[in-house]
Amino acid sequence: MTNASERIPATIITGFLGAGKTTIIRHILENANGRKIALIVNEFGDTGFDGGLLSDCGSPACGEEDIVELSNGCICCTVADDFLPAMESLLARGEAPDHIVIETSGLALPQPLVKAFAWPAVRDRVTVDGVVTVVDAEAVAAGRMASDEAKLAAQREADQSLDHDDPIEELFEDQLRCADLIILSKSDLVDEAGMLRVEKRVGEDKRVAASLIRATHGIVPPEVLLGVGAGAEDDSETRLSHHEMEGEEHEHDDFDSFSIAITAPDKAAAEARIAKALAMPGVLRIKGRLAIDGKKVPLIVQAVGQRLESWFDRGNGETSGEPKLVVIGLSDVDRAAVTEALGG
Repeated sequence: MTNASERIPATIITGFLGAGKTTIIRHILENANGRKIALIVNEFGDTGFDGGLLSDCGSPACGEEDIVELSNGCICCTVADDFLPAMESLLARGEAPDHIVIETSGLALPQPLVKAFAWPAVRDRVTVDGVVTVVDAEAVAAGRMASDEAKLAAQREADQSLDHDDPIEELFEDQLRCADLIILSKSDLVDEAGMLRVEKRVGEDKRVAASLIRATHGIVPPEVLLGVGAGAEDDSETRLSHHEMEGEEHEHDDFDSFSIAITAPDKAAAEARIAKALAMPGVLRIKGRLAIDGKKVPLIVQAVGQRLESWFDRGNGETSGEPKLVVIGLSDVDRAAVTEALGG
């Protein structure tokens, strides 16, 4: 694996709706000081991120080409379909960003997102510099998790990708348990006694290694937020969610991948085999090239979720090396069964 110092640092920023994530991110972009920052934003429904608030900030770091919006549901539940392809797209660009900032949905669990950095196409290029959790100090001081719990509940019910049985309190605690840095926003709206109560509450669930800072108006120096150097993807055992602590099986797990060289009689047969393998438990994605009888060029395959695309190589450099398919899945994927389904 590439040394962490040679990989692109990524910062995950999480926190409930209204906590002030977007304001903090805008401040980062306005004070990028020449750094090229790419932004992945998880917007869902009409309660999420205001893309115009960032793209109109007036800084070269806020260019639309550097902002990727994911709107198909909670980012921690659409890792394979949305987040990882977005990361791969960013990494495929001619000029790589200096830093990647990921703003999650307010209802996302950070833990699965951190584990997603074990994805084969990502782990050698990117490291999780730090997980930042933004807490609405005013709300917590008043005994709430968010400034508008009704709006938060509506956002939650609208996203069918979420486990609606998880109490909001557990989500709040899971966001704290994963953080390297916890920002208490709106601290200027809370008196000192209230802030001490907030810090005590947050301290009940934060990791010992996590830092805790107060912020007003979303002003946190970029040098505090960026450059934490946590390497969080290598430290997941100290960032367990409620599901993981209770020993419950979660749909997100460590990733695994393997390659296989196969030959199919024709394009239709190849697609049928790939569709069969893609539907097997634990399989997230199949991509690469395979040989077709009687064809001088291989069939290119990109398959994820319910989507399967294939085309014959057009002579643009896709034929280098032996044709192989790469299967990417969860760590417990049945390699033998998948290989058999593919005809290997």
